[in-house]
Amino acid sequence: MAFLETKDFLDFTELTKDEVYKILSLSSELKKEGKNKKRYDIEGKTVALIFNKPSTRTRVSFEAGIFQLGGNPIYLHSSDLQIKRGETISDTAKVLSSYTDLIVIRTHAHEEAQELAKHASIPVVNALTDLYHPCQALADLLTVQEHKERLGGINLAYFGDGNNVCHSLMIAAKKCGINMKIATPKGFEPSKDVVKLTEHMEGEGKIEVFNDSAKAASKADVLYTDVWVSMGEEDEDKHLTLFKPYQINKELVSKAKDDAIVMHCLPAHRGEEITADVIDSKQSVIFDQAENRLYTQKALLVGLIGVEHENIL
Repeated sequence: MAFLETKDFLDFTELTKDEVYKILSLSSELKKEGKNKKRYDIEGKTVALIFNKPSTRTRVSFEAGIFQLGGNPIYLHSSDLQIKRGETISDTAKVLSSYTDLIVIRTHAHEEAQELAKHASIPVVNALTDLYHPCQALADLLTVQEHKERLGGINLAYFGDGNNVCHSLMIAAKKCGINMKIATPKGFEPSKDVVKLTEHMEGEGKIEVFNDSAKAASKADVLYTDVWVSMGEEDEDKHLTLFKPYQINKELVSKAKDDAIVMHCLPAHRGEEITADVIDSKQSVIFDQAENRLYTQKALLVGLIGVEHENIL
């Protein structure tokens, strides 16, 4: 049954630490059952998936997960909706609320997701905006917990652009007691508003920002990166030059702990932000991380709209 107090999941601040661990616990159980185990935790529920940006992992993991939980996914590209012809987000939210039980949105401006949630009477889940990617952070936490058997006290080093993935990781890390060191070129640091937010949040995790990749990698349990050039950005050549010192390669991995794991939210540009030999190394847990998107999102859906049923925890 639904066990989360929040109506929506737009960013990680909406979950308590206890709720995060409840999601991770259910995610682990769902993973043990496997992708072919059909459950009916959201039986009869319909989920609208509004996607304004391309997707592989997010779309497929949500559609597959909804089906595996007994629900019905409806994929809606922005070009399929009347929003394209000028209908307001608020009107769309009200209409979809009368037809479906939850809305997942993947879009550019975070304000669009907020506007949708404001006017929807059903839960809204952020499947990525330019500001946050909280569903990715859930999968990241499960991956770290699986391989390190804890979250509190873990040292996570993030290399590259201070983007939406980085922002969600910062909030999740602070909440769960992970110490996060961010190494990024000058001018590409995380949003000052998100930095300020983590400074005033409850939580034992320590967040630090550097321009020195070696300093961030020192004593790291986890090394994490994302693409240097996000969808729709220009000046790719300039990015590649500025970010080259922040590439995760064998030399950088050697500065971390011997048993450090390597993570990437994918898609990866092999040879740019991370080398192919590191992606395919024994220390890489990148594909475990991608697989975990399915199970953490399934657990999130149960937490938001789960139905009363005897097979639910």
